[in-house]
Amino acid sequence: MARKRKNGDGMLRLRSDGRWEARLLIGYTDKGKAITKNVTAKDKDDCIKKFEELKEKYEASKKDEVSPHMCFGDWLIFWYENYSKPRLRVGTRQKYENMIYKHIIPAIGKIPLDRLSQNDLQQFYMELKTDGRIRMREEHGSGLSDKSIRDCHARCRSALEKACEEKLIRQNPAEGCRLPSKTKRNLQVLTREEIQKLFIQAKEERYYELFLLEISTGLRIGELTALQWKDLNFDTCRLNIERQASRVDGKLFISEPKTKASIRTVILPKYVVEVLKSYKEKCKSRWIFPSPVNEDEPLASSTCRKRLHKILDHAGCKDVRFHDLRHTFATTALSYGMDVKTLSSVIGHVSASTTLDIYSHITETMKKDAAQKIDAEIGGVTPCEEGFKPQTVKTRPPVVTNFTAYKGKKRRDGTGSLRKISENTWEGRYVRTWPDGKRHPQNVYGKDREECTQKLKKLIEETDKKIDEMKEKGETEVSFPTAYTSKARIRDYMKEHMDETNKTTIAKATGTDRGTVRRYWEEIMKELRVG
Repeated sequence: MARKRKNGDGMLRLRSDGRWEARLLIGYTDKGKAITKNVTAKDKDDCIKKFEELKEKYEASKKDEVSPHMCFGDWLIFWYENYSKPRLRVGTRQKYENMIYKHIIPAIGKIPLDRLSQNDLQQFYMELKTDGRIRMREEHGSGLSDKSIRDCHARCRSALEKACEEKLIRQNPAEGCRLPSKTKRNLQVLTREEIQKLFIQAKEERYYELFLLEISTGLRIGELTALQWKDLNFDTCRLNIERQASRVDGKLFISEPKTKASIRTVILPKYVVEVLKSYKEKCKSRWIFPSPVNEDEPLASSTCRKRLHKILDHAGCKDVRFHDLRHTFATTALSYGMDVKTLSSVIGHVSASTTLDIYSHITETMKKDAAQKIDAEIGGVTPCEEGFKPQTVKTRPPVVTNFTAYKGKKRRDGTGSLRKISENTWEGRYVRTWPDGKRHPQNVYGKDREECTQKLKKLIEETDKKIDEMKEKGETEVSFPTAYTSKARIRDYMKEHMDETNKTTIAKATGTDRGTVRRYWEEIMKELRVG
């Protein structure tokens, strides 16, 4: 067996033309592709000599940047930017950066790299456990979760392992640290009755197709929102999963799915295809689930999550995460006879062992069922004698609920809608179909309900008058004055509350989210300084 060269030692080989070639990895591009330099020679010894000169050249430039005496925080940033970041997805990068810049560097970033000890790391993990949470402390307590602590340890360990390879330190102080035990999350799964309640309420709130497809396929939320009509073949009932959508700081990113196994084809039930075919007649976008604000973009994952929580609340079901709908599909599929290997390919797991590990509680029930059936055949013992009833496969569960959808309080058509979005802000919204054939929403804002009602009434009168005039003239091109956008709301609030710097507080007060506030922050601050 050939001896494997150590990481960082490069590669040496004899080419088919008889020349020797040595290749050195010097870094990665922004897309994660390796950047290499190579040397060639007729003789192996000459090639090794040239390769050593090449290594010295690049190591000399690296030594100007890194040293054993540099701060651990500086080395962590160097490791992340040069070795880790190029290989990560955009969403994962944000998680890494939050961990590095908000937790690790403030706590142990100033300790010299060659003096960082296991005790320093162990004490750091203990502090994270007791008082490491930065936000939402009232809801979740002052300490970080065990998983977050293990993730912090993983970043430190990887960075220090690279420092060992670069011979900046002798051994990795992260090896041997005592960590919180790895606990398995209890899966939250909707019951059959809860699924039917969810569907009934989702129909009322116009999200039936979204949740029907999710519970019928178990797609990841990014895969679901990134679906386009060209991915669905109505004749063969085949749905191709080829991309995923994500948003970071308000920017949309479309990328390949999580793993190679995630690029797959799913066969949809005929009923689901018929529902989607009917739904397509009303959908004018290339996306199956377009954004209500911009039909040329997919629905935001955050919207799906928020809508799920509202629908579950209105339906009187237990509150679950959107990802738990994926678990609901998998659990239902296994209980109705789908084998683990098939399920693994349907939900896009790398291997069946991953599926077995996650859904071991269901497969254990399947084992018992199989054992009882075998016992009944061989030993002549009926399953009822052991108190165990084998599962019976059904094509579709019967209706088990008389639930009636919650309708809420609705204003009459043509009167718009009102809602309180913060302590001192009310929002009025009016949507009409304009002569261009599209429904354009318009918003007004007031400090109290009375002020907002008056503004909404005026907006409705002006809008109806404008539409009637356009129809009389035969005009179809629609143009609006500058709307009171999210940016405008944030700017007005910041102008009135110059001392407020907490982005979460500003987001709640203006009815936006923290990412939107962060996106406009610098721009608004410059405008306010100039003003």
